[in-house]
Amino acid sequence: MAMTAEQASPWLEGRSLSAWREQFDRRGYLIFERVLAPDRVAEIRAALAPHLARDLKGRNDFEGAKTNRVYALLAKSPLFAELAIHPLALTFTEAELGESCLLSALLAINLQPGETAQPWHFDDSGAGVPRPRPPLGISAFWAIDDTTELNGATEIIPGSHLWDEQNVEGSAKPSDFLDKAADHRDIGNRADAIRMTMPSGSLAITKGTLWHRGGANLSDRPRLIITPQYCAGWVRQLENMSLAVPRELASRLPERVRELIGYSIHPPFMGHVDGLHPRRLLRTQ
Repeated sequence: MAMTAEQASPWLEGRSLSAWREQFDRRGYLIFERVLAPDRVAEIRAALAPHLARDLKGRNDFEGAKTNRVYALLAKSPLFAELAIHPLALTFTEAELGESCLLSALLAINLQPGETAQPWHFDDSGAGVPRPRPPLGISAFWAIDDTTELNGATEIIPGSHLWDEQNVEGSAKPSDFLDKAADHRDIGNRADAIRMTMPSGSLAITKGTLWHRGGANLSDRPRLIITPQYCAGWVRQLENMSLAVPRELASRLPERVRELIGYSIHPPFMGHVDGLHPRRLLRTQ
């Protein structure tokens, strides 16, 4: 069942959903402060703690040599399923991508002190569809820590979701996914970019065509966020959810989460299994 404006209304600050969507269409991003209560943030932090304790760093320049990334969060705690279907994020996602949208990725990103800025990129570039065009994805950014000017708040270029450029100065190139060289950071600084600073518990939402990058962490503490990313129902997901989330675990997830990870159909029949709806393969209560 699709989300409604009423379900998102507690966080819309008295404005209509259409007014927020108009702003989203114009700027390419939205920020809602303090959506999650502090006790919920603390529970999320505790659920992530054992995975962050492994201190696995990025494998290449894009992931970050001083960044911890925890993937496949749906297989690690039911708390993360709640984030994936939070009414506020999902209302804007479904309005943009349709009810048949999918969860493309769900990961935690922990920037350690000394991490450099990422290359510029837009999240739905993997679809390979020329710009300008409507977005094929939506990204949500849940601030577990405060994101600040110093600790690596995500940098964005407002309005860039409307650009036709496939590349900008300092944007990601194939070598960024192969090695840890970081010799292009200074040329990526832009006067038209801003940082999405927000207090812990806040939510930022961006269109998949918005140019952005993870900022440099110049502070003495880590900066932790969780980012669910969504895609249109016919676009391949970044994470292979059918393998990342075992079938027996998927059967215990909320129905909407199951649909988002692929136990659903994009009309008229994309996603079937041997002619059957994939949900028929799950044993659910």
